[in-house]
Amino acid sequence: MTTAHSFSVNLTLLENYVFKVDFGDMGDILTDEAPPLGNGEGPNPSRLVAAAVGNCLCASLLFALRKAKEQPGGVSAVVTGDMERQDGRWRIGRIDVKLQVENAQALQQLPAVLEKFEDYCIVTQSIRQGIPVHVEVVDQDGKVLKG
Repeated sequence: MTTAHSFSVNLTLLENYVFKVDFGDMGDILTDEAPPLGNGEGPNPSRLVAAAVGNCLCASLLFALRKAKEQPGGVSAVVTGDMERQDGRWRIGRIDVKLQVENAQALQQLPAVLEKFEDYCIVTQSIRQGIPVHVEVVDQDGKVLKG
């Protein structure tokens, strides 16, 4: 049963470990495993998870700042992950996200927004049920604002 809150993507094996991920009207991408398993012809699933967390946090921060009538300018993120063995299998052990806000000093509501913006992030809050996610927010000069 499909609802307004449902989503789907279609995956098709092309060769070796290369999959076409079809997002319907939004186009498609190719994914692949890193060598030696695959050829690294696209992001692997772990990188897609990292991209989803970083993108969702950026969007959530923007949403919260705009809701507070702030104009943050540029927002960017660097996401890193650590792979570790758990019960003999490779798993994503943790994800670290460093968000950067361009106009941080001019944002009056930033301290209040930093307290709650992560709650808006569907992906991060879902992922955190199984993977620790650490979030740090810095200004354009690298000064830590949260974290």
